[in-house]
Amino acid sequence: MKNCSGCTTCGKCENDMGLFPFVQDIDKSTDSNPCGILLVGNSKVGKSTLFNKLCPRKGEDALLRSHKRKIEKGYAGRSKVEIFNTPGILSIFTKNQEERVARDLLIPDALSSKIGRLIIVGDAKNLKRSVALALQFSEYDLPMLFILNMVDEASEKGIAIDAGKLSSVLGIPVCKTVARDGVGIDAALSLINDMERPQRLAIQSDDTEDFIDSLRSEVIHDCFSHRALALQLLNNDSGVMRYVRNRFGHEVLGGLVDKARAVNATYQEPAAVRFAKVYARKADEIVKLVQIQGVPEHKKVSTRIGQLCMTPLTGIPIAMVVIGMMYLFVGTLGAGILVDTINTKIFGAYLIPKLTALLDPIPFPFIRDLFVDPDFGILPTGVFLALGLVTPVLFCFYLAFGVLEDSGYLTRLAILMDRFFQKLGLNGKGIIPLAMGFSCVTMAILTTRVLDTEKEKNIMSFLLLLGMPCAPLLAVMLVILGDMPISATITVFGIIIGQLLITGYVSNKIFFGARSPLIMEIQPMRFPRMSLVFWQSVNKTFHFMKEALPVFVMASILVFMVEHLGGLALLEKALKPVVNGFMGLPEKSVQVFIKTLIRRENGATEILHLSAIYNHVQLVVNLLVMTFLSPCINATIVLIKERGLKTASSILLAVMVYAILIGGLINHTCRILGVTFT
Repeated sequence: MKNCSGCTTCGKCENDMGLFPFVQDIDKSTDSNPCGILLVGNSKVGKSTLFNKLCPRKGEDALLRSHKRKIEKGYAGRSKVEIFNTPGILSIFTKNQEERVARDLLIPDALSSKIGRLIIVGDAKNLKRSVALALQFSEYDLPMLFILNMVDEASEKGIAIDAGKLSSVLGIPVCKTVARDGVGIDAALSLINDMERPQRLAIQSDDTEDFIDSLRSEVIHDCFSHRALALQLLNNDSGVMRYVRNRFGHEVLGGLVDKARAVNATYQEPAAVRFAKVYARKADEIVKLVQIQGVPEHKKVSTRIGQLCMTPLTGIPIAMVVIGMMYLFVGTLGAGILVDTINTKIFGAYLIPKLTALLDPIPFPFIRDLFVDPDFGILPTGVFLALGLVTPVLFCFYLAFGVLEDSGYLTRLAILMDRFFQKLGLNGKGIIPLAMGFSCVTMAILTTRVLDTEKEKNIMSFLLLLGMPCAPLLAVMLVILGDMPISATITVFGIIIGQLLITGYVSNKIFFGARSPLIMEIQPMRFPRMSLVFWQSVNKTFHFMKEALPVFVMASILVFMVEHLGGLALLEKALKPVVNGFMGLPEKSVQVFIKTLIRRENGATEILHLSAIYNHVQLVVNLLVMTFLSPCINATIVLIKERGLKTASSILLAVMVYAILIGGLINHTCRILGVTFT
């Protein structure tokens, strides 16, 4: 019987024709189910684009049990061969939670499907880094295919790579592609049949090799590569330790851990650093054999602009201009022109009167009010405000953010901001979840996985919850503040930015741990692919509203029922000393805060709906309290899941107390100083 390498237990790969049952034609459908393929690579190498090209048909996402997260699955060409896409990974020895996904998927039984092969996606512009990663994954002793992507961009830089020689050195097939344009995809699919186990080129230190040899006697006949198992034990990898304990018992694990500690004790550097140097040196040798560095075609204007974006003297003014342009695009076009057009001309002047007239014949006032009551009705406050206010601004935000990301500017902004973020206990990568927070705090909390240490994740979670207005709330802020003096805008955003800086600095002192250095791939600066950015923005907006709209409707129904049963009046009375007395807000602000706790954008639309009963000072106070108040239910659940109940509860309690205190402080300060924002 012939089985996929590393999969001695699946017994699904037997075939008289060769190693794989689809050997004759990858495009021919087959009833067989060979072991799946893992698609891995560094960040920003075009891996997801390549995945979509290789897999026109998608399957149901698979569950990685150890991480409790879904893994995207597709089928190679027209076959039934499963390919699993993974997040970008810098090294198989990384401690980063998001990057660990790729290596944890190679632990036996991590997925219900069997993983028996690897496709390494490399960046032709940065061959050394990609080859080093391929050498690391070669330790798993699985058949591999090495795909060199973005060869067009490498050519522009004068880089030529001998794919044949690289294939000979690594001992695996190598293919060149330009995934974005579909170049080389058919060749890559055809080479899936010809995957080979790579040659072992990287030799570790003598004591490390001795540890690997000794491990073979402890884990005989295991389907996990002995070398990968040993190296990850030296790296203190929790996933591998759990696997050894479950498969061979505590006694075997304890003995191996003791031996690993003895090996590591003879070095000053962590195992991951030692191993990385070995792979980097070998990768450098290989690159010198297969790569020819010629003269670049020309130094693009975009390259010069990219360099200017990372130099503080020019980068800071550029960043201010970019942020200003985003404000004008999202604020003026999204929150101004589009919101006014949709709300006033479509919903206010046409749809609401038509629907009100349509429901007038219903003899039950309760039913009519449930749908069209101007204060609590499902249509005016649940549907039309969501579609007319949140959707256009959210789409404009996604569009602007997509341009920054696809152009390569976002990574340069991270490098530019690294020194500043160090003061907050973070590195430049913190700009990514912070920027995502302007879209959705829930999503931003999930992206804290790109940060490397628990300290960084806790600090960023605190910053996101305490003072990050998500796109829907930001949309309302821009609409409301647009009708007020500029002093109100300066006050609101000045306080938000100021408290973010103070909170970050204090959090850096409170949370224990170290800050990790910034290690990021600088993608080339280029003109954004507007069609791709546009459709991605449409897709993100659609999925956000698909999830949010039912919550808007349910929140409207809930508040409508509570109001009709007298619940709002009781809450307003109970909270009057805090809301009306301490913060100086109208009693109806209670319903704004209730909706905010359900979902921030729902509370945002409610304050816009009730804005006529507020004076300008109350609007400023209410907007700030909503920004600092406890996040929506979704964000709270995700926070507990990501940071744990104890840490999450501490953060949420601190945030809620702070929101009330800041509301009262602003209210009384304005009264004492006679500030009215008029």
